[in-house]
Amino acid sequence: MSDQQPTGSDLSPPGESTSDTSPSRTAQLKRWAALDTTSGALLLTAATIAVVWANSPWRDSYQDLLEIEFGPAALHLHLSLADWIADGMLAIFFFVVGVELKHEFVAGTLRDFKLAGVPIVAALGGMIVPAACYVAVVGIGDPEALGGWAIPTATDIAFALAVLAIFGRGLPVALRTFLLTLAVVDDLLGITVIATFYTDTINLPALLGALVAVAVFAVLVRMARRWWLLLLPVALTAWTLMHASGVHATIAGVLLGFSVPAVAMRGERMPRTEWFDETIRPYSAAVALPVFAFAAAGVTVVGTSGIIQPVSIGIMLGLVVGKVVGVLAFTALMVRFTPLRLPDSIGLRDLLPVGMLTGVGFTVALLIAELSFEVGSDSHAAAAKAAILAGSVVSAAIAAVLLRWDARQLRDPDMNRDGIPDVDRDVIGG
Repeated sequence: MSDQQPTGSDLSPPGESTSDTSPSRTAQLKRWAALDTTSGALLLTAATIAVVWANSPWRDSYQDLLEIEFGPAALHLHLSLADWIADGMLAIFFFVVGVELKHEFVAGTLRDFKLAGVPIVAALGGMIVPAACYVAVVGIGDPEALGGWAIPTATDIAFALAVLAIFGRGLPVALRTFLLTLAVVDDLLGITVIATFYTDTINLPALLGALVAVAVFAVLVRMARRWWLLLLPVALTAWTLMHASGVHATIAGVLLGFSVPAVAMRGERMPRTEWFDETIRPYSAAVALPVFAFAAAGVTVVGTSGIIQPVSIGIMLGLVVGKVVGVLAFTALMVRFTPLRLPDSIGLRDLLPVGMLTGVGFTVALLIAELSFEVGSDSHAAAAKAAILAGSVVSAAIAAVLLRWDARQLRDPDMNRDGIPDVDRDVIGG
């Protein structure tokens, strides 16, 4: 779903059509914002600004900005700007992830295990092995920091797809679908980890209230469009109650996204999951994610000691080595010992750069780091964030080189070795 870019008419509500077939300037801007390359460039720019500012003579002003507090105290929402961004802005991104997951499970690549089995297992390998790398290093050198075991398990969809779009020209389009499926499953597992392992106490009445609000949203989003004015206040209610419950508020975004129907209804020309994805993705990609990157990536290393420690070594090892080893090993086992095969036009050699791309952790990894260690007072927090940034950059750089190498190699007519000549020969950028 996310590889489709919205056109002017696609941005009209379901069931409506436009007489003007040429996209408006607003539609063109939204289409540009939703591109993989645009999202990746904005993320990188925001992160770079944060890192430069946090290591400049004016670094105190960066921290002061993020520590500004505002919001209604009566609703337990008197939060710092950093918390508003992590809990609020990132919920928009997780809503898009939830919508995408729902569409993939109902109408996309995840609906058929024969097609999705290999990338699903690859995603599992890409989480288990990096976590094991982290535990092996930190368990020996700094056992008190074992709570950050999930940090190197995350994959940043936006960054990974951007690198593939730029450097993967000439490679099969099926490779993008494989990476997208793997990253989507990775996000689902990451969301489960956040909800399960990074929730200290739960306010049960607030949690039940949040689930009721999600249920109301699910009913409204299936009704005629005249009821959709209620969607935003109901969604905000679900988010507020989820935040009050102690469960990370971004989980509300995922649940709300999951509630959107993934099949066309009421005579509409597209499923509502597609419409919500195309409508909200530009704001997620061009606003929510870059703002979060700006707030989370500002690691001060100038004059800071202790950046190199077991935590940073474990994260670097997990992202740069553990990710690619996990993806390749679990995929090889699946292909070797089960009837499942890779999709058309993809061979095991193509998974080497894909495995490296999954080492681009960034967004979700930074979120888990903030949940694992208390930013500002925990010496592990700065080390973890610095390692995430360094590991993601190294993984992206190696993946870019490998993608260009792979694109120059001759391709076999049966790359996935299923005994049937490959039919899907479309290439990235072709």
